[in-house]
Amino acid sequence: MSTLIKGATLPDGTTSDVLVADGVIAEIGKVSATAERTIDADGLRLLPGFVDLHTHLREPGREDAETVLTGSRAAAVGGYTAVLAMANTNPVTDTAEAAERVLDLGRAAGLVDVQPVGAVTKGLAGEELAELGLMARSRAKVRVFSDDGKCVHDARVMRRALEYVKAFGGVVSQHSQDPALAGPTACCHEGELSGRLGLPGWPGVAEEVIVARDVMLARHTGSRVHVAHVSTAGSVEVIRWAKAQGIDVTAEVTPHHLLLTTDLLAGYDPTFKVNPPLRPSEDVEALRTALADGTIDAVATDHAPHARHDKEHAFVDAAFGMLGLETALPVVTTVMVENGLLDWAGVARVMSTNPARIAGLADGDRPQGRPVAVGEPANLTLVDPSAQVVVDRAASVSLSRNNPWHDRKLTGRVIATLLRGTPTVLEGALA
Repeated sequence: MSTLIKGATLPDGTTSDVLVADGVIAEIGKVSATAERTIDADGLRLLPGFVDLHTHLREPGREDAETVLTGSRAAAVGGYTAVLAMANTNPVTDTAEAAERVLDLGRAAGLVDVQPVGAVTKGLAGEELAELGLMARSRAKVRVFSDDGKCVHDARVMRRALEYVKAFGGVVSQHSQDPALAGPTACCHEGELSGRLGLPGWPGVAEEVIVARDVMLARHTGSRVHVAHVSTAGSVEVIRWAKAQGIDVTAEVTPHHLLLTTDLLAGYDPTFKVNPPLRPSEDVEALRTALADGTIDAVATDHAPHARHDKEHAFVDAAFGMLGLETALPVVTTVMVENGLLDWAGVARVMSTNPARIAGLADGDRPQGRPVAVGEPANLTLVDPSAQVVVDRAASVSLSRNNPWHDRKLTGRVIATLLRGTPTVLEGALA
C-alpha cells in the first residue's frame, strides 16, 4: 500500500510531502502522485522510526507482566520501529535457540522489529560466558550482550566477554553496579534522604567505579562497551574522558533519569523504585547536558513492566522498574526540546540514528535508524511537537500499570508510526 504524507516538517526543518511505496520512501518534495492513503501532516514532524536499546518484554516466563506482542504494541504507540529485548527472561536468553525464539515472537507480532539481546554469562550468574558466538551466528544475529539487572562484576569475566565479542563486532551493554558497594537491597540514592527514610543506600560511586573499570578494559581489549542507564554526574565525567581518549564507549540515559529526582521517594511510592535509583537534581542536570553535547549517545527507555503483585509492596520489597515506551517521546520533548537542549534533528539522532548504529541495526536485511531520504526504508514516526498530553496509566497498551508519569502533563505526541511503509499507528492509536 502507498501512503502520501502531506506537508510534514523533516528533521532538517524543511517542509515537504513524502511518498511511501513498496516499503520505501519513493519521493520527497511537491508530490503530485496519488496514493492509497493520505496523511495530513501540517504542523507535524516526520522523524526516522525510534529504536530502543533497552526494553524488557518479559516473555518467556513473565507473561503476566508483558508479552512480546503487548510490548510491541506499546513500542509502536511510542513511535518505535525497533526494540532490543533484554535477556533477563525465564529462561534467560543465553543460547542461540532462546534468541531465535524471541526473534520469532517479534516477527509474529509484526509491529516493531524485536532484536534479542544475548546474556553475557550463563543464567546471568556472572561466572561462565554464555553462547556468545552461537548467538551471533544464529538467525537472530545477536550483536548486543547484557546481563542487565545484574552487573558483570568480575573484571576477568568482563575482559573475556569484551575480547570475545570483538571478533564479530559485538558490544557489551553493562549494568554498572558494584555489588560490594550497592547490594541487592540497595534501593534509594545514598544521601540524607535515604538515611531519613531508612532505605538502603545506592551510592553513585557504585556505578562510577564499574564505568571507569569497563572503559579501561575496553581500551585494553580494543573492544566496545556500552554503558546502560547512566545516572550520575560522575559517570558522565568518566565517559567524557574516555571518549576524549578515543576509547570505544557509548552510553544511554533513560527518560526517567532525565526528569525525575530522588525526592519523589519521600512518599515510599514503589512506582518510583528503579535501578539505578532516581538521583538528585545535580545529576539530572549533568545527564541533560551530556545528552545535548553528545557525551551520552542515546535515550533508551529501560521499559520494565511488572505485575501488580510484584510492584505493590513496601518500598524495599517491591520490584525495580517502570514503564517507558509510550512516554519516551513526550518526556524528551518536554525536557530537551522545550528547554532548547536538542532540536528535532537531535531527537532523531538520540532516539533513532545512534541507537540503531550502536545495536548494529543500521544496515542488513531490515535496516533501522536510516535518514528520511529517497530510497531508504519507510520506518517513520510522525510527531505533533506541541500537543499537550496528560498521561493516564489506565490508557496504556502495556499489560502493566507501573507508570511513573501518571497524571503528569507532558508535551509532544506520536501521531503515526510506519514500519517499512505499513502503518502500525494512526491518529495516535494502533492501526
